[in-house]
Amino acid sequence: MHIRRFTRLTNAFSKKFENHCHSLALYFVYYNFCKIHKSLSVTLAMQAGPTKKPMTIEDIANLIVSKHLKKEAI
Repeated sequence: MHIRRFTRLTNAFSKKFENHCHSLALYFVYYNFCKIHKSLSVTLAMQAGPTKKPMTIEDIANLIVSKHLKKEAI
């Protein structure tokens, strides 16, 4: 229900499979590491143990930039 890229009637429809995969990856990171769930009062990652605090959108952007920079250095 949260991802409009699955429906063809919107402007966000992914025409390339690679873009669709990247969109899903971003959504999953947000859902698991940023979104605080009402029933848990914490993120899923905090509940499972790998993180102590919720990530921000800025943290996700920094991860993407650092991954891209590492890829270019190789």
